[in-house]
Amino acid sequence: MSGADAATAHAASGVHLLADLHGVDPALLRDATAIDALLRRAALAAGARILHGHFHTFGAGGGVTGVLLLAESHISIHTWPESGFAAADVFMCGAARPGLALELIEAALRPQSCETRTIARGVTAEPAR
Repeated sequence: MSGADAATAHAASGVHLLADLHGVDPALLRDATAIDALLRRAALAAGARILHGHFHTFGAGGGVTGVLLLAESHISIHTWPESGFAAADVFMCGAARPGLALELIEAALRPQSCETRTIARGVTAEPAR
């Protein structure tokens, strides 16, 4: 795809969801392989195209940090099993639907509570007159 084609394939604006998931079963927050698979399912459910992923476990009983690079941007997660907490970051542009990805992540991790912030990215304000 040429540079011009890439620019028209995806809009420069998108939606960035930041989710704090509290009260998650610690066992669900320690398995890097399962979290990798979860984020891949979430990306595909949202209509995103996965380019690359990397996940790291912080030792026995430790948390996981991971990221999927998407043609539409990224999904990342950081977990703290000792606190039953996960921070998920879902940013997608174009026709992808980040809300669907986050719904799938929440359904799998079953947090007691989830606080989500939505940020519009790449949207510029009208110039002042």
